[in-house]
Amino acid sequence: MILAKKVRIKPTKEQEHQLWKSVGTARWAYNWALHKQEENYRNGGKFINDSDLRK
Repeated sequence: MILAKKVRIKPTKEQEHQLWKSVGTARWAYNWALHKQEENYRNGGKFINDSDLRK
C-alpha cells in the first residue's frame, strides 16, 4: 500500500511568485479564522463551525 509520494517541482520564477502569493493568502485566512475563534471564546461563545465562518 502506498501511503505517500514525494514529488519535486521546479517552478519558473513566475510560478514560484504565484506559489508564495498563495501561501500568504492561506496564512492570512488561517490567522483571520483563529482571531475570530479567540474573540468569540473571550466573549463567552463556543466554537464557530466552518460554515458560519465562511458566511
